[in-house]
Amino acid sequence: MIFPILFLFSSLFPLAFSNEHFNSHLLPRPLILEYPENIIESNQFKELENELQLQCTSWRFAVEANNLNPWKTIPQDCAEYVRNYMMGRGYQVDLERVSNEAGVYAKSVQLNEDGKDAWVFDVDETLLSNLPYYTGHGYGLEIFDPLEFDKWVEKAMAPAIEPSLKLYKEILGLGFKVFLLTGRNEKQRSVTEENLINAGFQNWDKLILRASDDHGKLATTYKSEKRNEMVNEGYRIQGNSGDQWSDLLGSSMSTRSFKLPNPMYYIA
Repeated sequence: MIFPILFLFSSLFPLAFSNEHFNSHLLPRPLILEYPENIIESNQFKELENELQLQCTSWRFAVEANNLNPWKTIPQDCAEYVRNYMMGRGYQVDLERVSNEAGVYAKSVQLNEDGKDAWVFDVDETLLSNLPYYTGHGYGLEIFDPLEFDKWVEKAMAPAIEPSLKLYKEILGLGFKVFLLTGRNEKQRSVTEENLINAGFQNWDKLILRASDDHGKLATTYKSEKRNEMVNEGYRIQGNSGDQWSDLLGSSMSTRSFKLPNPMYYIA
């Protein structure tokens, strides 16, 4: 604010003192009159922008804390906010935080010699990123279309979430049994395996997908049942990583669970 005023004053200073009958109408009056209004409008715009930023940040926090009721799309007003988060440094920092914390915990676990200590990983938005798909679908602004998403899955082109790949390799190296538990259809087994391997995920112990009798079950129910089977087989689920609360909650929960960020969609 100071620099424009100083510049204007300095440019008029010689004129004012070289003419005793200085005519005030020579001042650029429209500039003087409009400048404060522009300041007010600019401040009002920034206040609205800051408020929207706060509201969308609060919404994302509620999503990650599982404080919202089931939702189908992101708020219309938060479309740009979610895009900036997913494509910017914020999402990467959050992923790295989760991976690092999980790695610290995994190293602290005293594994038994029977080989029954297990770690469960979800696949989509946990190991594999579907951002290339969601960039074309409003980052969650559109109603989820399972047929369109299946077409994307069939391409087997989802890239690895790099912090998760790092954690995955650490978990394998420590000696955990690794189970991949996904809501994908059993018919997608071959393309899912191809995608995982190409992205750098190898040597898992079991890849579990929805069979025909699992269709129609809520994700929480389906994943709980599969974890129950692991426990019944004598496995101890020491860790579980997923981007949805339905990956982590229910029965036979792990000793520690790690929620990856995902403000694009919700699965019950």
